[in-house]
Amino acid sequence: MAIDGSMLINGQARRGQGAHFTATEAATGQPIAAPVFASALPQDVNDAAEAARAAFDPFQAISLEARAALLDDMAQRIDALGGELTERAMAETGLPAARLEGERARTVGQLRMFAHHVRAGDWLDARIEPALPERQPPRRRLALQRVGLGPVAVFGASNFPLAFSVAGGDTAAALAAGCPVVVKAHPSHPGTSELVGRAVMAAVAAAGLPPGVFSLLVESGHQMGVALVQHPAIQAVGFTGSRNAGQALMRVAAARPQPIPVYAEMSSINPTLLLPAALAARPETLARDFVASLTLGSGQFCTNPGLLLALEGPGLDAFVGAASAAIADAPAGVMLNPQIAAAYERGAARECEVPGAQLLAQGQAAPARSRAALLRHSAAGLRASGHLPEEVFGPFGVLVVCADADEMIALLENLEGQLTATLHLDDADLPLARRLLPLLQRKVGRILANAFPTGVEVCDAMVHGGPYPATSDGRSTSVGTAAIERFLRPVCYDGLPDALLPAALQQANPLGLRRRVASRFSDAAA
Repeated sequence: MAIDGSMLINGQARRGQGAHFTATEAATGQPIAAPVFASALPQDVNDAAEAARAAFDPFQAISLEARAALLDDMAQRIDALGGELTERAMAETGLPAARLEGERARTVGQLRMFAHHVRAGDWLDARIEPALPERQPPRRRLALQRVGLGPVAVFGASNFPLAFSVAGGDTAAALAAGCPVVVKAHPSHPGTSELVGRAVMAAVAAAGLPPGVFSLLVESGHQMGVALVQHPAIQAVGFTGSRNAGQALMRVAAARPQPIPVYAEMSSINPTLLLPAALAARPETLARDFVASLTLGSGQFCTNPGLLLALEGPGLDAFVGAASAAIADAPAGVMLNPQIAAAYERGAARECEVPGAQLLAQGQAAPARSRAALLRHSAAGLRASGHLPEEVFGPFGVLVVCADADEMIALLENLEGQLTATLHLDDADLPLARRLLPLLQRKVGRILANAFPTGVEVCDAMVHGGPYPATSDGRSTSVGTAAIERFLRPVCYDGLPDALLPAALQQANPLGLRRRVASRFSDAAA
């Protein structure tokens, strides 16, 4: 499939008329000569958003099977891109082939997961309260189901060019909810985005759906992204990226005449707690696995374990020695783009300058590469300085040594909201873990035991979200089937004739759904 630098708007490839730019080869920092991309202008944004508005009602009206079939066809077409997609993404992101092939599998897998979820129909949350004509006052039949919010703006992520980008989790969840999508491609991987976008556009056309169900905009900067969020047709936003950018979009959305929700994943340092018995029993294993997780993908995961908490005691010295040695052996890594590499260097330098910081180890150095690093602090020293470690996006870890459990709890209480927290524990650690668990439940969206968080299973039970500022809305998840809930709202049908009701709420239950009828679950007619 050819890449020619086009945007994809309302079923047509369109050449932008804004500022020209090229992709950059992440490994060298050199421009990728062809194709040349051209940024969107306000008219492009308006055309894409208005096409999405026009497509919304017809898209909502199609059957669940037709909606699921679209997601399945998208998955098949993206999978069929094969090596062409992998090679382009490798050039634009510096990520290795195996990682990108795995990410493509995740991308098509979550599309198929949502197709299955759509067919099941339980996400409609169908509820019926039968009429009570003899009651005073009488009650008419009440029925509720969830419907799509409307067109959704999705911003592609830099660190997941497939799974959190054009056809990633936000797009899959929005389409599953019956919401047209306008994607703003990340400028770091515009060619990858165009390849995937063309596959999605072809699937929409093959399904006979209004072409405004999907559009793709490209831009070298951020002005048109802001314009997209401001457009009155857009009813929700999905975003994965930096805290500054996410907060900026939240302000834009809140300032609209009609404010809309922004579901932004922004910042997390993902505390990992090394409890005493576990640390004493297997310090070297914990150190090896921690460094492997910290440096995976040059540390460019939102679930990177950037903060370690441990109590003074047996095993800590052995852990520090083994972790420092593993960090020192870690090869320098390619960052996703020069801007992220520069931000990593600034963030690492900032954390190293905090009073009391001790640099335990640095990874191998290489030109135009980023070195892993591990710092050590005492909890008492951080308390005296008034500083808490902040996210450094990359292979950067901070070990905080606590004198006792109370000091560990006090430090955790002061942490911001996080995506994950991890407990490394043995049976002897269970009393302390029970004490920590209520605190962690308040602070994070996913709690792990004896694992590391850089690996998110795409399934019904996953939560990839957390209290602010890990995400803008800690009630939601961006991974797993529950992600569909972000793009739905409830509608009550009060006394409407059966012929006017959605199929999920009709008396005969033609979809065969398990519905809540008179406060009890039932799959019978009602």
